[in-house]
Amino acid sequence: MSDENVDRNLDAVLGIPVDMQVVLGSATMPVASLLKLGRGAVIPLDHRVGEPVDIVVNGRTVARGEIVVVEDDNSRFGVSLTEIVGAKGSYA
Repeated sequence: MSDENVDRNLDAVLGIPVDMQVVLGSATMPVASLLKLGRGAVIPLDHRVGEPVDIVVNGRTVARGEIVVVEDDNSRFGVSLTEIVGAKGSYA
């Protein structure tokens, strides 16, 4: 395969959109409790303040990080990556 074909194939792969989520935590509750929730209700999550959040791409955890305020826009949050998760473990 020529370098040009490899570059073209790589460009095609790099252009594929993926679904990325930042998971702050999760909770389990009975349907009865869920139905009682209303505006202003607080749902406690299994993560604590200061714990890393999971970055999930297409259903697979690929990294962990810390929530930060975006420098250019103080009204938005971002994630600062602290750990990349590999197939056989994690890498800092």
